[in-house]
Amino acid sequence: MRFLAELKKTVEQWRELENKVKDITELAGLVSEEEGTSLDKEIELEIKEIESRIDELEFGLSFSGEYDNRKAILSIYAGAGGVESQDWAEMLMRMYMRWAERKNCKTEVLDISPADEAGIKNVVLEIACDYAFGYLKSEHGVHRLVRLSPFDSDHARHTSFAMVEVIPEAGDDVDINISTDDLRIDTFRSSGPGGQNMQKTSSAVRITHIPSGTVVCCQSERSQHQNKDSAMKILLSRLLNRELAKREEERAKLKGKRIVAGWSNQIRSYVLHPYKMVKDHRTDYQVGDAESVLEGDLDGFINAYLRSGIGDEDD
Repeated sequence: MRFLAELKKTVEQWRELENKVKDITELAGLVSEEEGTSLDKEIELEIKEIESRIDELEFGLSFSGEYDNRKAILSIYAGAGGVESQDWAEMLMRMYMRWAERKNCKTEVLDISPADEAGIKNVVLEIACDYAFGYLKSEHGVHRLVRLSPFDSDHARHTSFAMVEVIPEAGDDVDINISTDDLRIDTFRSSGPGGQNMQKTSSAVRITHIPSGTVVCCQSERSQHQNKDSAMKILLSRLLNRELAKREEERAKLKGKRIVAGWSNQIRSYVLHPYKMVKDHRTDYQVGDAESVLEGDLDGFINAYLRSGIGDEDD
């Protein structure tokens, strides 16, 4: 039913555009032979609107992946570097939440581990809107920050790293069979802020999928039941992502393509000193207004990635 709804929406968009073309054709027939009529300008504006709409629909072809219209499970992990990287991880969390606000997406924090001094060790966000995963899959990778450290009394320049992982929500229609015998579920007391109840009761949940070794922890909710539900949601999505990665690896082997994946493969640099610039190393797209990017203005980078077709190399 969801797939049918998507098809109907696509047809309606093209029908609407088709009707606009008919209207402008009829309007053109009313233009007098005299030059400079008001209808000429109206037709010109209509044509520009149609061209813009066609460009949007063409861009929509970027979302051809099987799971592009799913919710996105976005995880951020602070890299080596202690408080510097932990603060950078929190800055990235804020950036993606601001982007989600701009897109009218619903954002939920599934799990978060605050750092001792500042920032966060890691966080898991669920972002829900049309083509959430289709947009955010461009953000998967290592993000690098260069700035004058606010935590250094000498105000020296520091480089920090954080890893962003983006996977599609598994959903109810994904055929992933998990036997209860394959799961080990442990409960423990939550760490970090959250009130006395979270500190004194074993509300945090850790689920280990024994065959794959995948471990998921959730401790952001006061209820053990809610944490368990969130942990299972993340686990299913990560197992789905493992299955997709296996398929891509098999296709890459058939093509003879060497697979390179690692922490060192930074995808984007955010430089705040000695100059200000954000640059994507995959597309070479860059902007000088680093502050607006950190406030969630990511559309330029996302669009450049999707239009480049980089994510379709293994299709």
